[in-house]
Amino acid sequence: MRGDRLAGGVADATLAGVTIKAVLGPTNTGKTHLAIERMCGHSSGAIGFPLRLLAREVYDRVVAIKGEKAVALITGEERIEPKDARYFCCTAEAMPRTGGGHAFVALDEAQLAADRERGHIFTDRLLNARGREETMLLGSSTLEPMVRALIPRAEIVTRPRFSTLRYAGTTKLSRLPPRSAVVAFSTEQVYAVAEMLRRFRGGAAVVMGGLSPETRNKQVALFQSGEVDYIVATDAIGMGLNLDVRHVAFAGLSKFDGVRQRRLTPAEMAQIAGRAGRHQTDGTFGALSGAGANSPEFTDEEVYAIEEHRFAPLTSLYWREAEPRYDTLAALIEDLEAPPGEPGLVRAPEAIDLAVLKRLAEEPLAGDVTTPGLVRRFWEVCSLPDFRQSGADTHARFVARLWQDLRHGHLGADYMAARIAELDRPQGDIDTLQGRIASIRSWAYIAQRPDWVLARDEMAARARAVEARLSDALHARLTERFVNRRTAILMKSLGTDPALLPVALADDDVVTVEGEAIGHLEGFRFVVDPLADHADRKMLLAAAEKALPRLLAQRALALSEDMSGIELSHGRLRWRGRELAVVERGASATTLRILPSRDLAPIPEAERKRLVSAIEAWLAVQLSPLAPLAKIEQAARDPAAGSEARALLLNLVAGHGAMSRERVGIEHLPREARPYLRRLGVVFGALDVFAPALLKPAARAAFAAAGIDRRPLAAQMPSVLSSAKNLPAGYRSAGEQAVRVDVADKLVRTAHEARVASRTRNFTLDPALAVSTGLRVESWARLLGAAGFKVQRGRKLPTEAFGPPTPDRWSWRPARRGVAPVQAKPRQGSAFAALADLAL
Repeated sequence: MRGDRLAGGVADATLAGVTIKAVLGPTNTGKTHLAIERMCGHSSGAIGFPLRLLAREVYDRVVAIKGEKAVALITGEERIEPKDARYFCCTAEAMPRTGGGHAFVALDEAQLAADRERGHIFTDRLLNARGREETMLLGSSTLEPMVRALIPRAEIVTRPRFSTLRYAGTTKLSRLPPRSAVVAFSTEQVYAVAEMLRRFRGGAAVVMGGLSPETRNKQVALFQSGEVDYIVATDAIGMGLNLDVRHVAFAGLSKFDGVRQRRLTPAEMAQIAGRAGRHQTDGTFGALSGAGANSPEFTDEEVYAIEEHRFAPLTSLYWREAEPRYDTLAALIEDLEAPPGEPGLVRAPEAIDLAVLKRLAEEPLAGDVTTPGLVRRFWEVCSLPDFRQSGADTHARFVARLWQDLRHGHLGADYMAARIAELDRPQGDIDTLQGRIASIRSWAYIAQRPDWVLARDEMAARARAVEARLSDALHARLTERFVNRRTAILMKSLGTDPALLPVALADDDVVTVEGEAIGHLEGFRFVVDPLADHADRKMLLAAAEKALPRLLAQRALALSEDMSGIELSHGRLRWRGRELAVVERGASATTLRILPSRDLAPIPEAERKRLVSAIEAWLAVQLSPLAPLAKIEQAARDPAAGSEARALLLNLVAGHGAMSRERVGIEHLPREARPYLRRLGVVFGALDVFAPALLKPAARAAFAAAGIDRRPLAAQMPSVLSSAKNLPAGYRSAGEQAVRVDVADKLVRTAHEARVASRTRNFTLDPALAVSTGLRVESWARLLGAAGFKVQRGRKLPTEAFGPPTPDRWSWRPARRGVAPVQAKPRQGSAFAALADLAL
């Protein structure tokens, strides 16, 4: 079917006598449960789902109602199809385009028609998949305008959420309530959060989209059984997986969508947050603090939209020709890239199957793909999903190799068995096993095709068996890494011995004994509760001191792993308002030592050393912008540099990267030493000697934070400051303004270039460049005056005269060195020769 015939297809989609119902609403409205009930009430039916995991979950539920012989499961990698099956649970890609002639047909999560990668599949099923007696479209309320536009005769039913969903704010991992799900958007973040939960809360189940159904079910069982109280998942948890979750915490609010890193839309946030609270149980959602460099935060508008289920409606759906021409590869590509002819539909972005097709169509291997049958087969091979998420280029190479084996027939049983056997290795870590599962999913998909593989049933069974073994191994690795089954031993009070009292530290830093507050921690310093009476004070203080090493050790370990709360200012490190350490200068400017404060003394030695090491590592990162200074300082200690160069470098270090020519000792520096210094990043300016790398905002901030340079700081290091009072580091005064030394050098050199070009003793200068930096003309003149330029103001025109005013004339007299004057006339030849005079 061509794109210009789409409108007729939409009209045919609403045949008389067919009930089309769109059931829309937020999560936890029972939409999927309703579809299952309706399907089981018909003689036959099919439901298309967005995920293989969800299709498997519903398959198990329908089997419990109708029995194994009546229910089929059809996905790209798995096919369970009894001979007499009447009810089909499929992924959207695997379900019949027109409904397969079943009495009931449903499409779940239909709003995914707006998804960049798979949206055209859902749009095609939404427009064409119909049941003989009843059709049901399930999805978000944002889909309603598109349903009304594309399927005018559809009955729209809006269902309210069974329970209330409320925002609970930002929560630390240590305060995360039981029965919580943490949602992250990268494998690394999932692992990091799960590892922290294992250390501090006993463990967590892990669910990701790449897991096999077996692994996913076993991980979910850990959570559902109560063996662990937390589950860490990717956004795959938002696609209808039913869990006993009371709170959903977002470890991030942005994800990579295949094109760019972007913030989630409120509708996507709600899809995930809606996993909290099932049926009549209310749920909460919020952000997880301490999950990364920047803790995620919801805006007020996003919170309102999620709680009230109010989202921007979809205004278009992605579409791609589902029945293209197979005459030639060019015709196939043309149809797949053709725009839709129906308002409300837009051409789908280039999915990976089309990207692979276009790449391989240009390769020699596609030269003999000339008949419609070969073109169709070539397109089917290019449509192999990229389970390994390797990208179009890598996936295209795999598809090209597969096509070479398939172009003239089937894959042999021996070849398939060998490929499957290569992956039948349950050894390795989590990432290795996940990679093997992704690869076996590719071969499982291939094995499902009867026109690709000989002995299809046997090869498919082998692939499923290998996937099951790898899934068992992966479940074991996940449980071993992220679940600590050892139970905590609770201390019980025996007599009045304070050492035996159950002392604990609450999340709000309050130290308690059997629930009674006896004081609190300020950083690592214990402060006794001032309300405690004198009789109990000594006993409670002794109890706290007995437990203090343990409590402080825990706090030190936690701080060692998450240093985000530490602040460095004026050479002092603080955490929660208390001083942790002082940064002391060592033998050189870049050799700094950490002097821990007395508050850290009660921490056990091992944990204290670990904390100090973590602080030193953190400080090294904070001071990394000062690496150029360390390089200069190291060169200043090198005897091979020469005493004059070393003296200049030491002066430059003392000036923290910038010093005027008069003070740096440049007159003693041999000319042959300058190339060596320039290679170190030293610039010999007209007025100053400086290192440009140390004028950057990060370097200046590091100087100030470490207390190395106590002059005022210009945070963003702009080119010009409006005031020269309290001159910041890296600037020189220019009248009432201040200009950064590298900008000042550029302006002076520009003036010299104009002077040389004029070839006259009196010349004119254009202040445009200076004004563009923010300098006033008066300030520019003061700056040039410091470089030896003198100005003769042009005579003003009489009051009644017309015409341009007489321009200002400038002259230049170089500075003297000792008693021998330097010639004022520049050397002839070029501007570079004249500038060489300036650099003497």
